[in-house]
Amino acid sequence: MVPLQELAFSAHDLAQLRFAVSPMWEITPSFRLLESAATHPVHHPWVEQVRPRTAAAGAARGWLAELIPPSGYVPDFLNPAPVGPAPTLAAELAAIRAAPVDRVRGDLDHLARHQGRLGPRARALYADPRALLPKVTAAVETYWELALAPYWARIRTVLDADVFHRARQVAERGTSHLLNDLHATVSWDDNALRLARRKQPLTRETAGAGLVLIPSAFTGPDLRTRVTLPDPPQLAYPARGVGLLWESRPVTGTEALAAVLGRSRTRLLTELETPASTTDLARRTGLSAAGVSQYLTALRDAGLVSAHRAGRAVLYARTAAAETLLAAVRVRS
Repeated sequence: MVPLQELAFSAHDLAQLRFAVSPMWEITPSFRLLESAATHPVHHPWVEQVRPRTAAAGAARGWLAELIPPSGYVPDFLNPAPVGPAPTLAAELAAIRAAPVDRVRGDLDHLARHQGRLGPRARALYADPRALLPKVTAAVETYWELALAPYWARIRTVLDADVFHRARQVAERGTSHLLNDLHATVSWDDNALRLARRKQPLTRETAGAGLVLIPSAFTGPDLRTRVTLPDPPQLAYPARGVGLLWESRPVTGTEALAAVLGRSRTRLLTELETPASTTDLARRTGLSAAGVSQYLTALRDAGLVSAHRAGRAVLYARTAAAETLLAAVRVRS
């Protein structure tokens, strides 16, 4: 029977409890999902769109395939402690490149114990972390652009909504209610956080001060933890509302929006329910490729569209500002 682990909290620890939305915490579980043959009931639409792109890029043969096994332990240096409530991917990649050599090698030793051996890239990384960590972060950045960046505005909306809900719980009912409501395997009592089904010890001797709670869209039904001194322990949990993440949200009542943006630009925004290339959008809308490119440039300059390279193509996606604008149109219609 797996023991119940307890993490004690002082007043100082409670004062340092915080939330963070982390791009890197979505990398590992999303990569595992893409490399798995299993069909996922929630993320199936995303998998269908993204898997051909990552397969064409050779993701299954690269750095991430060696450092992120199908299950079990993932090196802790890939999930640096978030600085602030919403670190950018660039900030997190910089923290990975700055990881202490001893930590990288210790994490790789741990990975080897779990997996039986290290792959050739991981062995080279063990030999010279400083030289090869930039290659690791470059691989992460490539994967991000292919798989997550075009969808980040939509994902981020779900994660931010979860944080807002949890913060309101604290304001209205206190921290104990928040922690007791976080996950079925988490409970709070007598100044301690209890985690069921955790094999490794979780004490203040093995964890830093405070606690960072990280909502995740891809972590699945289970919790994921990172406990590495001197950093605060990190606890990634499934965000509320993930089940609705990929549901189609048809835009109605766009006449008023078209009067402001123009019919063609509005049409392109509505077509970007999922990220698409200029060629795809031209085919769907009947507009010329040159016209689509011109309109997308204007939308991008206005902060309503973002561009993400996917191999030889560029995918365009709605930004959070565009989602807010279209949500307002839905409400008024």
